[in-house]
Amino acid sequence: MPASRLRRTGRVSTARWCPSPNFSPRPEGAGISLLVIHNISLPPGQFGGDAIERFFCNQLDASEHPYFETIAAMKVSSHLLILRDGSAVQFVSLLNRAWHAGRSCFEGEQECNDFSVGIELEGTDDIPYTTAQYRTLADLSWRIMAAWPEITPQRITGHSDIAPGRKTDPGPAFNWSRYRQMLNAGPDTGRSG
Repeated sequence: MPASRLRRTGRVSTARWCPSPNFSPRPEGAGISLLVIHNISLPPGQFGGDAIERFFCNQLDASEHPYFETIAAMKVSSHLLILRDGSAVQFVSLLNRAWHAGRSCFEGEQECNDFSVGIELEGTDDIPYTTAQYRTLADLSWRIMAAWPEITPQRITGHSDIAPGRKTDPGPAFNWSRYRQMLNAGPDTGRSG
């Protein structure tokens, strides 16, 4: 998928589209210049199922699990989710503002949702992520950086770094060194786009 098409459409062609109502236009003049990595699992520590998708689409049934009672009314989203098998789901066009970072700051720039892309990894702070997830994350990162060159490797960060004290993800289980080595190796043109 050419970078020009991704920049024009905001849609990752190989990600399954699951539109969330939880988005808004980016502020006028706001460029896309930051990539934020998160984690999520629902219920916490459990993988599989469609609870994350239902949560981002405001369809989570609070009666299914005690934890769901505490979050079912929240209105949140991410641009992309990478499942344990490496498959990707897209909830919000990259052209729009997903509601993933909350109150946040990167190098003095407030409200990171305005200028960032949010990618969730199905996982927890303390359980290793899968090889398939790293591969997809690196590939998506390259394609996003090609479409928006303002996102450099130095402008890829974790949720915990832009909301310290409030957020801990992607946590110590995320191997930044491995991920950055994969980025340095160059894009895999045979994967997502």
